[in-house]
Amino acid sequence: MGLLDFLNNEGDKKPVETTPAAADMFGSQAEAPADGSTSYTVVSGDSLSKIAKNHYGDAAKWHQIYEANQAIIGSNPDLIEVGQTLTLPSL
Repeated sequence: MGLLDFLNNEGDKKPVETTPAAADMFGSQAEAPADGSTSYTVVSGDSLSKIAKNHYGDAAKWHQIYEANQAIIGSNPDLIEVGQTLTLPSL
């Protein structure tokens, strides 16, 4: 069986199942705490401005995320790490 035979074989196709781990691949949001904030797990390629753009619709709101997470992030807001769980405050 050649590569083209493998690629053209319709009988071996199976539906792709979405698992919770796959759903969280690009960041996860947990249940919202009582104060209205949510949590977000940093994934590869993230920046505070990207997270702000996706969550708030405005990249300039990265300051609010930084202020809420300065104890986790440290003194340089450009140095967030994959796997960090950040609090996204409600605005």
